[in-house]
Amino acid sequence: MPPDFADPSAEQERRSGLRTIRKVGPYLWPEGQTWVKRRVVIALAFLGLAKLIAALTPLLYKYAVDTLSGEASDLLLGAVGLTVAYGLSRLMSGGFQQLRDAVFARVGQRALRTIALETFTHIHRLSLRYHLTRKTGGLSRIIERGVKGVEFLLRFLLFSIGPLILELTIIGVILALAFDIWYLVVVAGTVGIYVAYTFKVTEWRVKLRREMNRQDTDANQKAIDSLLNFETVKYFGAERREALRYDGAMKGYEAAAVRTATSLALLNFGQQLIITTGLVIVMTMAAMGVQSGAMTVGDFVMVNAYMIQITMPLNFLGTVYREIRQALVDMGEMFDLLEQPLDVSDKPGATALRVTRGEVSLDEIRFGYDPDRQILKGVSLAVGAGETLALVGPTGSGKSTIGRLLFRFYDVSGGAIRIDGQDIRDVTQDSLHAAIGVVPQDTVLFNDTIRYNIAYGREGATQHDIEEAARAAQIHDFIAGLPQGYDTQVGERGLKLSGGEKQRVGIARTLLKDPPILLLDEATSALDSETEAEIQEALRRAGQGRTVITIAHRLSTIADADRIVVLQDGEVVEEGTHDGLLGRGGRYAALWTRQQAEAVAA
Repeated sequence: MPPDFADPSAEQERRSGLRTIRKVGPYLWPEGQTWVKRRVVIALAFLGLAKLIAALTPLLYKYAVDTLSGEASDLLLGAVGLTVAYGLSRLMSGGFQQLRDAVFARVGQRALRTIALETFTHIHRLSLRYHLTRKTGGLSRIIERGVKGVEFLLRFLLFSIGPLILELTIIGVILALAFDIWYLVVVAGTVGIYVAYTFKVTEWRVKLRREMNRQDTDANQKAIDSLLNFETVKYFGAERREALRYDGAMKGYEAAAVRTATSLALLNFGQQLIITTGLVIVMTMAAMGVQSGAMTVGDFVMVNAYMIQITMPLNFLGTVYREIRQALVDMGEMFDLLEQPLDVSDKPGATALRVTRGEVSLDEIRFGYDPDRQILKGVSLAVGAGETLALVGPTGSGKSTIGRLLFRFYDVSGGAIRIDGQDIRDVTQDSLHAAIGVVPQDTVLFNDTIRYNIAYGREGATQHDIEEAARAAQIHDFIAGLPQGYDTQVGERGLKLSGGEKQRVGIARTLLKDPPILLLDEATSALDSETEAEIQEALRRAGQGRTVITIAHRLSTIADADRIVVLQDGEVVEEGTHDGLLGRGGRYAALWTRQQAEAVAA
């Protein structure tokens, strides 16, 4: 299968590789980190000593052989001394290389840690729009492969290509000076053909690797997705269906992996053929020189030692270049992720939100997840300090969208949202998020202890604070009755707890945060009637002195709100108190009557 060098994606791949190298390079020489630069210089010094000693070692081997064969005098050290010196030089060469690795290890690991942190932080800064479309399994695999390639790429960019060229040059010069120019010509020709072959075939293999990565990511995504939806799989008896779906993805990966392995065998065989041919030619020339008396046996041995010394780094070059290209592919995906633009970002010079009263106002806000489909069509409303406002309406009317816009998961396409007169687009997201506590409809918990999940509401919270929040959320007694109490593990996404228990942990977490503004998005939807009444009372107490915005489907939960806003098709159709809206006999009254009838029928 001939490599397709005219493929336009090859040029794109080269640009991506150069971009990755440019991004990784500064981690070798970071501004303001003198200790990193010092370690790089020391590592390079050890590397230079190792290469110099390695290039001179075969000369000691030659003199030892010539001394033993009687073709040279004992010199100063004698045959035994030269042999010992030969061994010491090999030991020193290896020792300096190990010192190089030891000195550089901290530089590489620090770079790995820094890039991993940058990637992790960037992903958390991406908008909700991105996270609603991402695939968790594929994303984790991209990060894993990319981060693993960081230290490898840094190490071999610094310690492989340049030092290898230096070593080959020294050996070529020694052969040319010690014998004749034809040795240099053959060695240079062998190296040139080897490098050209390696680079071209490896470029072709990069496409195969990229396809294998794609299949690997797809298979991993299907596995993660299936495991995350374990209960759904069980409900529908779809274990076999999921296994076939996963096997189909693995079948694609298998085919791509086989092509990658086969192409590797082709690459390795071609490299061996080129190296062996060059070795045979040079050794034949040396053997003819010994037969003619122009060279000694020691010269023959030295030529053989140098050719072996050339062979090892050349084989290493093939591996290094291949691994570098593969690392560039892996890291290119990660840097694509890092270049994912932020839909929502702080303005330059954004200030912290100052909440003095807690007044929230929406002024003619317009928004749509898709530009061709508007969700909110000029909604205006105001929530006074310490007031409780309820948003009600049918599914799709825009209730939860208002909550997301208030938290600034998205930016409005028209109008403005203000808190105490400050446009939330002009303040920092961190300060905005700190001012708003959210109890979502579907509480998702970390796979950790109950204590950790409640304490997540406020960094540095004490056990007393955690228990007080749990009591306010009517869940302390339940936790205390568990064998491990607050150290109970909740499982993946909190699946070891019931829906109501998860919801109460989420409420406790928000109460612990103690924000001036509360956003309750169907906060009691997973609770039974008795518990719901208890939680409603707890939320009422928690809302005292705070501005509360409640998004509700069950109207009975918001009947005592200061004001109720009815939304329909992204517009405000009614607004007032519970009694006032019932008296109008409009949309709210119709919803109330329907729900009351459903409750009686149930």
